[in-house]
Amino acid sequence: MDMADPRTTAVQVKGPIGQFGGGFMISREVKAVCDEYGLGARDVYFRGRCGVLGECDAAVVTAVAVFFPAAHVEECWNAGRKLPVDKAVELYAEACQAWGRRKLGGQQGCARLAELLEPVVEQASPVGAPLFAGWRAVPLPDDPPARATQLMHVVRELRGGLHANAVLAAGLHPLEATLAADHAGAPVGLGQARGEDVARFFTWPEPYEKPGPDVVARRAAVEETTDDLMAPVFSVLTDSESDELIELLRFGHAR
Repeated sequence: MDMADPRTTAVQVKGPIGQFGGGFMISREVKAVCDEYGLGARDVYFRGRCGVLGECDAAVVTAVAVFFPAAHVEECWNAGRKLPVDKAVELYAEACQAWGRRKLGGQQGCARLAELLEPVVEQASPVGAPLFAGWRAVPLPDDPPARATQLMHVVRELRGGLHANAVLAAGLHPLEATLAADHAGAPVGLGQARGEDVARFFTWPEPYEKPGPDVVARRAAVEETTDDLMAPVFSVLTDSESDELIELLRFGHAR
């Protein structure tokens, strides 16, 4: 087998890391938080995920929640204020960890997976990815399934931040970018979701305009750019470590 270079690694791992780094967001563990505190799913989503920014105006959250309509972000962020941000982040991290234990508890290799991802996370630049920076500062659990899952969540936030930058740099509106791509492995409970399904899930108002060839081409180029931006992140691994990381993440396609 050819050794994986950093860009190949970025491409190969984005699917499983997206799936297992974000899967907890629609889990029974998060629903339990919603039920306990009497909050809606999106209230907990924005307070938990974006609470690493600290207590702030809703516009600050909109700045990082690029693919959601601003009014929806504001409504949910403010509705969730009954849950202090520090507590929200703590509960969200615990849900991530518990989901990881449930999903990956019987999976061999979690300790090694965490060991490989830690230097990737520690040495990556936070520039342009504020949610990554915030989540990197959240303490990691000791047990391998939970630790690996939280690290995948952190890497997912890094890619998400860089991807948002690439979308905006390409002159695409976030809704255009959402509509112009299929979303394999997106943790929205939709499986191989079409762009319009994801746009609807994100609460963009309908009807949706069908993206033209230019928009589709620019969205495809954005994906390439995101892979380019993620490549240096994996350069901290040797070729053999990259191959090992890719192999360890293959369970993401088998479950």
